[in-house]
Amino acid sequence: MSSEGEAEAEAEAQYFCKDFDWEDLRAEIEANPSFAYHLESSSSSSSAPPESDVQAWKQFHLRHASGKFFKERRYLLKEFPELLSCPPNSMLLEVGCGNGSTALPILRANKDLIVYACDCSDETLERAKEIISAASTDASFKHRFRTFCCDLSTNGFPNWLACNPSQDNFLQKQSYCLSGVREDNGLHFTNLSPSEEFECCGGGVDFVTLIFTLSAVPLERMPKSVKECFIVLKPGGMVFFRDYGLYDMTMLRFEPDKQVGFREYMRSDGTRSYFFCLDTVRSLFLGAGFTELELDYCCVKSVNRQKGKSMQRVWVHGKFQKPALSCQ
Repeated sequence: MSSEGEAEAEAEAQYFCKDFDWEDLRAEIEANPSFAYHLESSSSSSSAPPESDVQAWKQFHLRHASGKFFKERRYLLKEFPELLSCPPNSMLLEVGCGNGSTALPILRANKDLIVYACDCSDETLERAKEIISAASTDASFKHRFRTFCCDLSTNGFPNWLACNPSQDNFLQKQSYCLSGVREDNGLHFTNLSPSEEFECCGGGVDFVTLIFTLSAVPLERMPKSVKECFIVLKPGGMVFFRDYGLYDMTMLRFEPDKQVGFREYMRSDGTRSYFFCLDTVRSLFLGAGFTELELDYCCVKSVNRQKGKSMQRVWVHGKFQKPALSCQ
């Protein structure tokens, strides 16, 4: 997660901005002795990731609950135009929805899209609903934004999200979904009406967004997390990915004692961040069964007006598709 200033810079950035060449940045960083520790795995790396970072992220969102921190990610509609051109009643799963900065502009732009949004924090989901409700211009927002609490990296998604549409009737679907609740797998809805509370979404979702979410997952759990996204997608469905790129300014700011693994860092508040190269992203998604559609660095020079400093930001943009005839 970024600081307030970083969030503002990221919100204003446009996809495929090429203010500088990533290879030039790489050469500059790797030739600088003061950055040498970023190129090696930390000796203090733990052999096993923590059981959960949920509490740390809950505290993070409580600290940054103000409207000032909230910046709508409108650029995503330019990066992923499929979100605008999809058929009516298409379904999007937003993983790690935070305060709703991704969901809100999408809901506004496509009034026929249903958004399922999950986060590991109940408090964060409540804040997201408050923000989206306050910004709502029509009654459909409430019914098209459906939240549930889920820690993807430890529990995976609830069963109902990818349930089989060929089940005999709704009662069978209802029973199937209720079993997911009894398993205590992190599923509990926060804004569905009684009539739809445990209704399955009908065989998976059309799209998944992973926007600055996977970097917060311990590296060891990333393959499982990406595979979960593959499972809940309908055949032909797509994942839209954006996250921190290798040698981003925020990576270079971390001191050696914050390094907990190769390209993986722990902030003082207990939250973590990983910085991706293209090969790592490609390996994760292709290893889960996806086909690569787009993958590139987004390199942006952002100016801190208050301090008068230029910041080199690096993000990874990716678009991956589940094969149309794929079996889960």
